Amino acid sequence: MVGSRIRRVRAPNPSAMTLSGTNSYLVGDVEGVICIDPGPGIAKHVDRLIAESPGPIRWIVLTHGHPDHAPAAAPLRAKTGAIVAAHPRSAVPHDRALDEGDVVECGTTRLQVVHAPGHTFEHVVLFEPQERALFTGDVILGEGTVVIAPPAGEMRAYQATLDRLLRDFSNARTIYGGHGDEVTDPRAKIAEYIEHRKIRERELLGALAEGSQTIPDLVKRIYAQTPRVLWPAAARQMLAYLLALEREGRVTSVEAPRAPNADEHAILNPEWSSMVGEDEARVIEAELGAQLRLDALRVYTLTR
Repeated sequence: MVGSRIRRVRAPNPSAMTLSGTNSYLVGDVEGVICIDPGPGIAKHVDRLIAESPGPIRWIVLTHGHPDHAPAAAPLRAKTGAIVAAHPRSAVPHDRALDEGDVVECGTTRLQVVHAPGHTFEHVVLFEPQERALFTGDVILGEGTVVIAPPAGEMRAYQATLDRLLRDFSNARTIYGGHGDEVTDPRAKIAEYIEHRKIRERELLGALAEGSQTIPDLVKRIYAQTPRVLWPAAARQMLAYLLALEREGRVTSVEAPRAPNADEHAILNPEWSSMVGEDEARVIEAELGAQLRLDALRVYTLTR
């Protein structure tokens, strides 16, 4: 339990991408409960959500559809009869589409819906005014930073979401993220996230100022102190920045006259299913936008 009307139930799915596991939240009281992000489809986690709920679960609200956040919606709905709600663009089966500004009500609990694109285009953030609580899914975490991976992720949209959260919810008391512990200084955390993105972009532009480079070149330089297992995630971060910079005319790219070598291929398109279990591979591939293959090696050049 993390708040008078908010309970966190952490799923038993720890990994490099999910950290200590995916956070599900039960918000409400004996009159009725809203479950935010029921998590992966692990039967014992679904049973635990029901057992620890202070009242009947009447709503299941998804911040986004990634496989560590959403699959438990179907079995939890089957056991409770709850209404499943998600962004209108969500591919996860749901009963109600959550438009910007909607309010999900259950007893005395009210959750304001905020469209929050960037990590995915169908991401929502939820604000509970009584506790001044922001439920941020994978927009802001309790530890570390967030992967922004095309094609479902977009860097400028994500930065705009962070700016909006800082502007419109500066009165928030606590952030409850999709992973990690609670954040008790939301304003400082959001500002930290905004600055982190600016620092990474400055590092990328600084590297390109010294000459044209590929994404593997940039990863090896900028993320030299990061464990190599995380370099594929770093590569997708670089891609998100570079796509934005190309659209803005600040960077150009051409296809390299050769295919990626084995080392470069391992950074751009690792075969996760041969490295980790199938369930974890699905999560990683969804987070990193693995459906967008980077089989061609591109060379990026700073224009201004």
